[in-house]
Amino acid sequence: MLVRTTEDAGRTSLVRVRSRGMRDVTEGRFSTGVPYLRLGHGPPLVVASGLTAEHANPTGMWRRSSLTWAAPFAAHFTVYLVNRKPGLLPGATMADLAGDYADTFERDLGRSVLLHGTSTGGSVALQLAIDRPELVDRLVVAGAACRLSPRGREVQAELLRLTEAGDARRALAYLAGTQVPRAVAPLARGAGWIMGRSFIASDPSDMLFTLAAEDVFDVESRLTRIRAPTLVLGGTDDVFYSEDLFRRTAEGIPGGQAVIFPGKSHVQVAGSKVAAGIALGYLLAS
Repeated sequence: MLVRTTEDAGRTSLVRVRSRGMRDVTEGRFSTGVPYLRLGHGPPLVVASGLTAEHANPTGMWRRSSLTWAAPFAAHFTVYLVNRKPGLLPGATMADLAGDYADTFERDLGRSVLLHGTSTGGSVALQLAIDRPELVDRLVVAGAACRLSPRGREVQAELLRLTEAGDARRALAYLAGTQVPRAVAPLARGAGWIMGRSFIASDPSDMLFTLAAEDVFDVESRLTRIRAPTLVLGGTDDVFYSEDLFRRTAEGIPGGQAVIFPGKSHVQVAGSKVAAGIALGYLLAS
C-alpha cells in the first residue's frame, strides 16, 4: 500500500489510498488538527485510538492492523480512525482532548456521532460523552473505565519514566511484559524490545502529556451526565483496570452495560475479534 500525505494549512487534507482487499481509505487532518483515516459509507462512527508514541495516523503494521480491525465496521458506517491533536501543551487534561474531538464533530462532521474508544481513547470518549452529551449518539468503551486502577497508575508511571529517559525500547518491553502471564513475560519483553523501534518518537511530548492527563483522570462521580447508550468491554486480567472498575463504569451510566471477558488482558480485549463483533452489533442496534 503506497501512501502519501499532503497538508493544506487550516484545511482538511485528503489522500486516496487503495489497499488490496480493502475499501478505499482517505487520509488527512480535520480543520481542528485531529488526524484521521476514513473508510466505508454510512452514518459516522468515530474510533478513538489507544496511546501512541506520536499523535499521527498509524503507519506500517499498525496501520494495516487498524484498517483490518475497522473493515467490518466500514460495511455499515463511515469510519473515522482518529488520534489526538498533535502539539499538546503542558498540563493538558482529558477535557482538553475531548474538546478537540467535540470541535471536530461540530466543525467538520456537523453532527453527533457514534463513538468507539479503546484504552486511552476510551478515557477521552467517556470525557466527551460527559462534557458534550448531545454529540454522542451511542458509545462503546473497550479496555477503559472511569479511572485507572492503582496498578494501572504504577504501570503508566514507569512507562512515563522510561520514555522521559529516552529509553523507548525498554519502555515498550516493560509494557509488553505487563500484558501477559508471568510465565511468558520474558518472551513478551523480548518481543517488545524488538518492536520498540516503532515506539520511538522524535518528540514524545504528546504521549507524555497524555499519560499525565490520564493519571489524574477520574469521572466516576459524573457518569450520570452521559445520555448515550453505552457498552463497556473489559477483561478480568487487564493490568490498567479491575473488573470492578469496568462494572462500576457501566453501572454509573444510565442504561450502561458491561461485557467482561474472563482471563483476558488489556491487549486481548482491545484487539479481540469477538469484542469487535460485540461492539459492532451494539452500534448497529442504534
